[in-house]
Amino acid sequence: MNLKISDKKKKIIKRIYKIALVLIGVIIIVFNDTFGKLEGFVEFIAFYFIVIFITISYWLFKQIKSIIRLKNEKAKTELMHLKSQVNPHFFFNMLNNLYGLVDKDSKKAQELILKLSDMMRYSIYDGQKETVFLSKEITYLQNYIELHKMRYHKTIDVQFKIDIKENNCQIMPLLFIILLENAFKHGVENLRDNAYVHININAKNNEVFFDIENNFDSTITNEPGGIGMNNLKRRLELIYPKNHTLTITKTDTLYKAQLNIRKL
Repeated sequence: MNLKISDKKKKIIKRIYKIALVLIGVIIIVFNDTFGKLEGFVEFIAFYFIVIFITISYWLFKQIKSIIRLKNEKAKTELMHLKSQVNPHFFFNMLNNLYGLVDKDSKKAQELILKLSDMMRYSIYDGQKETVFLSKEITYLQNYIELHKMRYHKTIDVQFKIDIKENNCQIMPLLFIILLENAFKHGVENLRDNAYVHININAKNNEVFFDIENNFDSTITNEPGGIGMNNLKRRLELIYPKNHTLTITKTDTLYKAQLNIRKL
């Protein structure tokens, strides 16, 4: 974290320093005139310098601590804002689908409502936490997949392989959903046949590995990423600044994202 002292605070420090020098000069003159010799004077000056040094150091420490606190509060505010941007359009789209489905297939609409309710509850409550159990994040992804499979009137090859060695593994919520959304939005939605989404997630030795691959229609110029990917990258920088790698691989018809998070 890059900490800088403002110009105003620098001026205050310089002023304190100048005042300290003036005081020392006055003390030297007074002591010289009063005692006429330097017996015990050197010890006094050394003590005075130590007091001044401690006072200025303590003041600087308080200022730096205040700057760090403000920066942390700013980072938390930014993080909360980023989380609030995650998949609101998905919920609106699902509500529109439900509206048209209620009269046609009420039973299916009820199933969608229950799953959507679980997802919204997770986004609103668990999504605001600093970390959640990885198992909860996986359930959230599974609900998302099930909702989309109910939406589409076509066959989708969705494979979700899970291998978790640590049951108590925790992670920042709403990370993987952006990559999953991209796979459906830029892949499945634009393909009439043979659409697939393959997901692998495993956790071991204090690391989480997530990779997702999907095919897409190369004739449609719809670049995955945009605001969602920028959101994901910024949150990773804030929470896992040096403990993550995000790799994107794209060919003519395939798109693959790999996210590795270390030292959770």
